Amino acid sequence: MNRPNLSIERRLGDYMRARLPLGLAEFLMFGLKMAWACLFAGLMLLAIIVTKLIWPEGAALARYDFLVIYAVGIQVALLTFKMESWAEAKVILLFHISGTVMEIFKLQMGSWGYPEAGLLKIGGVPLFSGFMYASVGSFMARAIRIFDMRFERYPPFWTTVLLALAIYGNFFSQHFISDFRYGLMLATVLVFWRVRIYFTPFGHRLWMPLVLAAFLSSLFLYAAENIGTLTGTWLYAGAHAFSFTSLSKLGSWYLLLYVSFAQVTLVHRRALSRA
Repeated sequence: MNRPNLSIERRLGDYMRARLPLGLAEFLMFGLKMAWACLFAGLMLLAIIVTKLIWPEGAALARYDFLVIYAVGIQVALLTFKMESWAEAKVILLFHISGTVMEIFKLQMGSWGYPEAGLLKIGGVPLFSGFMYASVGSFMARAIRIFDMRFERYPPFWTTVLLALAIYGNFFSQHFISDFRYGLMLATVLVFWRVRIYFTPFGHRLWMPLVLAAFLSSLFLYAAENIGTLTGTWLYAGAHAFSFTSLSKLGSWYLLLYVSFAQVTLVHRRALSRA
């Protein structure tokens, strides 16, 4: 985190410590830091909601194309104001590429679709969709820095990479052979069940099992997914605008989080500890 952010955090912490009970101050700081870590994702979801409400029909600039330009603007701002490092930006680009490749495949398989027009598309997939995957990576990278996270009892790195590749491959192979998601979910527990995430929301060092953190994060992502479907920004096969997303997508996001985490650890290897 850069010095201005640290200075703001210290002043805010001093203000809360002087006026609130420690437990309440710690809880509020945790919420504020989480919101700060979610900056990219929050701004993207806000744009999806607002543009759905106000975008004029037949506008010269398509809503999907505006979302692409808007997302690029956010990324440039994060780098300009040093809220993200260039190393993290490279990994987030990897998120964008891997997410867009999967989107193109899923679109061709009829899993979901994008009903609106737009010029900035590849294979029928609007480019802003890749930024939705990238926002997950941005959240993870920022949260590790903001909360000074450490992952202890971490398994050998190669096992986590193999598991991430198996999960990513299953999103494709499930259309041709069996879906192994439940076996892969069991594998995530076997590989990561001992891992503890140590983090500092305020004054105290706390910890949480990584598997529990992944499940709680998948609930948040499932809620965000519903914003996209309820606004009709993307639609699943057989669904219509203003329909909720199937609960099966909760499991998909849980698994995808491990793919995302494996990519983020490429630039945050120092946060991992076998001890």
